[in-house]
Amino acid sequence: MAQIRFDQNGLQALLQELQQREYSVIGPRINKGSVVLDEITMIDELPRGYIVEQEAATYRLHKTDFPGFFGITHTMGGWNRYLYPVFTTLWKAHRNQQEFKIDCSVEKNYRFALLGMRPCDLEAIKKYDRIFLQDLYQDKSYKDRREKVFIITVNCTKPSGTCFCDSMESGPKSGEGFDLAVTEIIDNGKHYFIAETGSEIAEEIIKNIPYEDAKEKEVKAAENLVLNAATQMGRTLDTDNLKEILYKSYENPHWDDVALRCLTCGNCTMVCPTCFCTTIEDYTDLTGATGQRVRKWDSCYNNEFSYIHGGSVRTSAYARYRHWIMHKLATYYDQFDTPGCVGCGRCITWCPAAIDITEEATAIRKHSITA
Repeated sequence: MAQIRFDQNGLQALLQELQQREYSVIGPRINKGSVVLDEITMIDELPRGYIVEQEAATYRLHKTDFPGFFGITHTMGGWNRYLYPVFTTLWKAHRNQQEFKIDCSVEKNYRFALLGMRPCDLEAIKKYDRIFLQDLYQDKSYKDRREKVFIITVNCTKPSGTCFCDSMESGPKSGEGFDLAVTEIIDNGKHYFIAETGSEIAEEIIKNIPYEDAKEKEVKAAENLVLNAATQMGRTLDTDNLKEILYKSYENPHWDDVALRCLTCGNCTMVCPTCFCTTIEDYTDLTGATGQRVRKWDSCYNNEFSYIHGGSVRTSAYARYRHWIMHKLATYYDQFDTPGCVGCGRCITWCPAAIDITEEATAIRKHSITA
């Protein structure tokens, strides 16, 4: 399908069409001084006119005269929580005097439309697909949610100070995997959206909203905005031979410097859209008649995460930070044939110690050269 053009009325019509198809539309909205993901019913609930200043350990929300709906690059947390929730009840069990039953159909029939996802987060979901769907064992909960989701990405036209998606080849333009990809354009008083479809269901939905075919100059304007965004990244990361360099630097003394600053709080893992560590907990009531098994997010920064009989494997901040960055930029390749980082920069923004993954990887590279 050719690229199309629609205005604010078309955007609102898109929301209504999704709702009529029984999707819960999830998008960015303002809550207590930050931008979070939540259900929206009207485009007026989007953070229109807002921009975010992001630097290491810095997040500031600003209201401006900018009329755009998607001036925010990305939200505090990732979209992965709608496909791989923080808490998932895997099964419930019930016992009486006659029998014992296990119920595995405990999840609700979730049906989400994710509006405003950035290209880096789309790439993160594709990594989740690789992990949870393409190996010998599939994650049923993830599979059920993934099959029902409708993804509307927004191509980036102005990255934040901690973005480096261009270095990771995960943005600023949406790759494959979206249902609808949108570029917001504001020029000389004109405000419209250029969109392309990526699925049959998206083509069906578009037929029910007001739109027109995009003109060649409008498509070119959208392309130029995205190309320009690639030159405005707040960070860069040289990935050339980085995996091999990290493997050779396992005992590099620079890890000690990071350990002096790292609080092992786990913030970086909680906001990272590609982290997937979990733990399993079982619960019963006092009578023993009912029980349930719950999977919840965990972090490799927790001392107990690597616990085996006799104690934890990674007891120091040195070991835990090294394990995390090695997984993102080295061992993830070996496991899944892809890097474990999409360059969203959330780990930089939300680290209270202002530890910067791009700076640390660069420092390790320099140490390896001089060693």
